Parts: sequence; structure tokens; C-alpha cells
Amino acid sequence: QASRYEMKLVEREDKTESISGTDIAMEPVFDKQVKELLKKQNGFAWPYYLISPQKYEAETMISFHEEKLKDVLDNLSCMDESKWTDSENAQIKDYTKDGYEVQPEVYGTKSDKDAFTEKIKEALDKMQPEFDLSGEGCYEDPKVKEEDDVFQDALDTLNKYTQMKITYQAEGKDDVVLDGETISTWLSVDDDFNVSVDDEALSAYVKAMAKNYNTAYGNRTLDTSYGQTVTIYGGNYGWWVDNAAEKEMILEDLKAGKDVTREPVYSQTANSHGENDYGNTYVEINLTAQHLFFYKNGSLVVESDFVSGNLAKNHGTPSGSFGVTYKAKDAVLRGEDYESPVSFWMPFNGGVGMHDASWRSTFGGTI
Repeated sequence: QASRYEMKLVEREDKTESISGTDIAMEPVFDKQVKELLKKQNGFAWPYYLISPQKYEAETMISFHEEKLKDVLDNLSCMDESKWTDSENAQIKDYTKDGYEVQPEVYGTKSDKDAFTEKIKEALDKMQPEFDLSGEGCYEDPKVKEEDDVFQDALDTLNKYTQMKITYQAEGKDDVVLDGETISTWLSVDDDFNVSVDDEALSAYVKAMAKNYNTAYGNRTLDTSYGQTVTIYGGNYGWWVDNAAEKEMILEDLKAGKDVTREPVYSQTANSHGENDYGNTYVEINLTAQHLFFYKNGSLVVESDFVSGNLAKNHGTPSGSFGVTYKAKDAVLRGEDYESPVSFWMPFNGGVGMHDASWRSTFGGTI
């Protein structure tokens, strides 16, 4: 067998080569185990073994010339480094509307020479008729394959994030749709195939989107009770998107992977959307006239003279559009040098608010 032995090498790209026993000076070498078995035999017991034969097994040891084997291996085409091709990991490529494209792994022909040599020797010892380099793990294979769970998990996450959409709706405004085309620009996959969302890109999107809905600190027009249409500048009244909370909500929506229709998350809301977001229930305070009007559902309910903040003491009442912070009865207004009990207190800008003043006898005019 040793003189006729030939091992077939099965290689990638449908290539084959062979190693001949004669090329490596292969020959059988029996160890002393055979001699020991022969010594133990009792020739006179042969009639017994005719009835009850026994079988002994002894390994046949094969020897070959190491240097000749090295020369044979060095001359194999599969060991020619100039012909090697590198393996490539599976990759998640560009986003498309149908989902992310995948570039499958590529199995190259670059070998681990040391591992190949050791496994060839083991195969020769066993006189294997065939040696499959792939099956024996002699190639440097891709580390990441398309069917790997970690790869598929990352791909599923990316597709889940980009195949959903968030539709922002608000009365009087066109719908704004956040979909995969934008979301895909935020996503990245690290070397361990963890999917992450670019916080800066997400923040920039929310900031830009919020401009479409924020009305606080802006200017408004008012058809006054005196027949004039005026512009009211500034003030904190209006809609204001809570950027941090909206970011968290977007992340939650992405993880859920389902289409959503909603308004942005607000830290402050107004009566309605549209040009006059204060609606038709409001207090009109005219600092020039020192007179106010209270409209409820569009109807005038109360009007009254008032006295605004003391300009001489730099306590002037600020102009602008403000929301009433809260309404309280039987409060005490406190300052550096006073404590004033009031029956009604309705702050609208920090320590500035509307209240009764039992200590005054006159209101309005130029007081």
C-alpha cells in the first residue's frame, strides 16, 4: 500500500492536486507491539483457536522523509503565496428602500501553512485517500459570515429601524414624515456588529424639525379691543418642542419598528396651532391704556382698569405673550420690604402676575 499510496488534495475553486507515497519515500514501520503479540502465542493451542479464533490489532506506522515532504508541499500550487486570494467578511452595504444590501463573505485561498503541514502529516500517518483543505480547516476563512447570528441580528435591526416611519401631524400644518431615507444616515455598525444611532445627527434632526412647530418666544398679531391690529413681540407663550424627550421618543419608536403618527413631544403647549395659537380665551392687557379685557370663548367677560409695575423702581411690567402659570386664591405677595395679602393671584411671567390690590383706592390713568 505504501508503494502505491497517493493522497488527493481537494482545494477551493474546484482545484485538485496529489501527494504520492513514492515522492516522500513512504514505507511501513512496524513497532515492537507485533513482536510482543507473536511471543505470547502458544503454538500448541491451535486446536482451541480453531473453535474460538482471536483477533489482534496492531497499528501500522508509516514513515516518510520529512525533507522530501517539505519539498513536495512547497511545490504545491495551493501553497504558492502568489496565487493566494484573501477571504473577505460578509458586509452590510448601502441602504435601499427595499432594505440593506448584503455582500456575502468571500472564501479565499490563503492557507495557514503550519496548520496545513501538521494536518497533512496526520493524514499521511492514517494513509487517508483524500484530504479536503476546507474541511480540515487549513484556509484562513472569513471571520464574519452572512448566516452568523450576530450578522443577521445587526441586519434585522437596521432593516427594522429603516422600514418604519414617523408621521408628525399638527392642525394647520403639513405632515412631516421621518422615514428610512433619513434614519439610515444616522445608523452605523461597529466591528462587533452593534447598531448605534448617531446622537449628533439625531439631535440636529430634532432641532430642525422643532422649528416647524415652535411658536414660543415669537411674535403674534392681535385684533385689539380698541379696533387696532397690533404685533406683540416676544414672550414665552406658545408651543415648544422638548428636544431631549423627542429624541428619546424617536429611539423608542425605532426599537418598536412600527409606523407611528403623532405630534412631537412638547415641553410647553398652546391653545391651538395656527397663526393665533392663543385661541379665543385670553386676557388683553394694554399697558398704555392701563386697561385689560378678559375674553372667554371669544366673548368679553370682564374689563377693568389696572395699575402696572412701577417704572420708577425698574419694576415695569414686561410686554409680550405669556401663559398664566397658575391661579391661586388668598395668596401673600412678598418682596424685600413688603408682604401683601391678595384674594387672587395669577402669575404669568415669574413673579409678575395679575392680582387684586385692596390697599389701592384708584386704578388706571397714569398712576
